[in-house]
Amino acid sequence: MDIPKKIEGILKKLEKNGYKAYLVGGCVRDLLMGNPPAGGPKDWDITTDASPEETQKIFPDNFMNNKFGTVTVLGSVEITPFRTETKYTDKRHPDKVEWAKTIEEDLSRRDFTINSIAIKIQNSEFKIIDLFDGKEDIKKGIVKAVGDANERFNEDALRMMRAVRFASVLDFTIDKKTADAIKKNAPWMKAISKERIRDELLKIIMSDNASDGIEMLRELGLLKYIIPELEDGYKVAQSKHHTYDVYKHSILSLKYAAQKNFSRDVRIASLLHDVGKPKSKRGSGESATFYGHEVVGARMSKQILGRLRFSKKEIEKITKLIRYHLFYYNVDEVTEASVRKLVRKVGPESIEELLQVRMADRIGSGVPKAEPYKLRHMKYIIEKASRDPVSVKMLKINGQDIMRILDVKPDPKIGQVLDILLGYVLIDPKNNKKAYLEKEIKKLGKLSDRELSSLTENSRKEREEVIMKEDKMTKQKYWVT
Repeated sequence: MDIPKKIEGILKKLEKNGYKAYLVGGCVRDLLMGNPPAGGPKDWDITTDASPEETQKIFPDNFMNNKFGTVTVLGSVEITPFRTETKYTDKRHPDKVEWAKTIEEDLSRRDFTINSIAIKIQNSEFKIIDLFDGKEDIKKGIVKAVGDANERFNEDALRMMRAVRFASVLDFTIDKKTADAIKKNAPWMKAISKERIRDELLKIIMSDNASDGIEMLRELGLLKYIIPELEDGYKVAQSKHHTYDVYKHSILSLKYAAQKNFSRDVRIASLLHDVGKPKSKRGSGESATFYGHEVVGARMSKQILGRLRFSKKEIEKITKLIRYHLFYYNVDEVTEASVRKLVRKVGPESIEELLQVRMADRIGSGVPKAEPYKLRHMKYIIEKASRDPVSVKMLKINGQDIMRILDVKPDPKIGQVLDILLGYVLIDPKNNKKAYLEKEIKKLGKLSDRELSSLTENSRKEREEVIMKEDKMTKQKYWVT
């Protein structure tokens, strides 16, 4: 197994000082799966029979900041004493923390068999301690609670969400007895802090199998305690323009966003973009309408995200993506001015993500193309509208500079000189330097009106050619005509 030398060094140092030491948790699971992240597992966890105080003596450069006795060494490696469990009255935290004497006791109190495997160095070799057949469950792709699943979930109700998260992230299934225990204990989710729920939810949403994770939450009875508004769309039929009900459309939109590795905000917006449809539905069958659902959905999403303790900045951005995901766009009807207005509302930094939400919405509706001609054309218009116009304002000098250098009063000649200088800069952008332009102003000031007019005409033709060339290149970029 590819265990870094510094991790081996910590294990050996604890052993050398007379203590037992084991690698435990997710890092062991990832190593046994044979496909850890690039550079190995992100987190390395070690458990030992040394007390926190004894560990601190062995590793003087450390810090300890929790009640579980975890000592962090080498900046990120966590060393925790063997622990045993006591009662969890609040379904979140043990009433008190007690140290165990053996690794067997420590592994027995862990959540799932795939996380309850330990590795120790013995005679320069790695020995695996697997009391609950975790290796076999890894091989089968199963998430199974250690011992009695009901006890595990009564100790910490968030473990129910963690089961879904592991299944989603690892592309595993959940053991039937474990799944049945989740359904039975789902109401205990109400005892969990919203921050902890949010963090687990985000890990599910950011997994490759995000949509399967959300569906597992619904099937196991957990979603109603996390985002009940999303579940309200289950089996709510839509109009003839949609193949799926509101809920399935939403998770299929998330599925596309995950497949395309879109950002966290786009994934959340894709999941919640139609959350307002059940409340705004009027009529039934193919003629049903959902007028204003994007406004209702944005308002509801603000409440949902606020309840889950997202930051104000995050809420503002995601709700904007939801509010404006139905932007109107027809190639022959929408002007650059209306596109600029949309960009101002959403924010130039978020416009690409808005288009991604629209793409996810389209695929989630059952259409074959995420990015039809209209959407590509809009990207072209957005880039065109956001580009700085080719004008004399680009120059490092202005009319006041020309009047000062030539010692003249306001005159049409000033505009001609500016146009000619712009032509010079368009031919070679390096010419846009104040010293060079001032030198050329003096030369131009000596020319006749006829000579200035001729140079001005040439400069304006140069500008038109540059604009046309830029436009042609932008059209080619988005495959539009």
